[in-house]
Amino acid sequence: MNRNGDTRSTVVNRRRLLFGVLPAAALMVGCGESGAGARTAARRLALIYNGPQGCPGCAPAVADLLQKAPHPFEVRYVGPGTEIPLSAAALAEAQLYVQPGGGADLAATWQSLRGSAGLIRDWVRDGGSYLGLCFGGYLAGRNPGFDLLPGDTNGYINSPGATVPDARDTVVPVDWQGKPRHMYFQDGPAFFLDDGADATVLATYPNGTAAVVVAPYGNGRVGVSGPHPEADESWYAEKGLTNPDGVHFDLAYELIEATIGRR
Repeated sequence: MNRNGDTRSTVVNRRRLLFGVLPAAALMVGCGESGAGARTAARRLALIYNGPQGCPGCAPAVADLLQKAPHPFEVRYVGPGTEIPLSAAALAEAQLYVQPGGGADLAATWQSLRGSAGLIRDWVRDGGSYLGLCFGGYLAGRNPGFDLLPGDTNGYINSPGATVPDARDTVVPVDWQGKPRHMYFQDGPAFFLDDGADATVLATYPNGTAAVVVAPYGNGRVGVSGPHPEADESWYAEKGLTNPDGVHFDLAYELIEATIGRR
């Protein structure tokens, strides 16, 4: 999701994406035992990736959401430009890893991330939880991507019967577990699951494609969303948009808790 409105042509059929530039400073730093066994409800640490391009507001919006959650998280930014590299040691202390939205170039961003793909897969397989929002949802897929999903991704706007014709910021209706809701959207992915996939579809777009999915990966879990459940009132105001439901974060918190296995 690029809140400055920049877009680009598709490089491959899933390249019209968004990615967030994250602040370099850590928000809150927690201490404790490392390893998957230390990821308990009493110590909820989330790592948010710091990418080299894109949307300045995306990662802080996720950080604010996590810190204000009913079951709050401590938050650290990781990756290039931060004090904490994305490493096995950093992941070992965390319960949740977030790949936020923003940006415009999957291929270029993948060059920065491909060296970490194996350690992220290993960490999730060992019991960690991956949350991918918009661009982070694309990156949960394949070629290029972390290959964490039982299926793959493609841009919703490119799917048959899509109700959004282009990459502009908008509000998209979804069916959230049988209830009509609306979510902030900017060229996010739809998720195409393999036949018989072990996955829960929390929400679908109007054309029936999956918009929000949670799936197991080894002993861990992966939660992905094409729309932006973390979008606050400033996102809507900046683009002159209105959410008919009002701006609420219940869907975001439901996705987070499902991703870490509380639901």
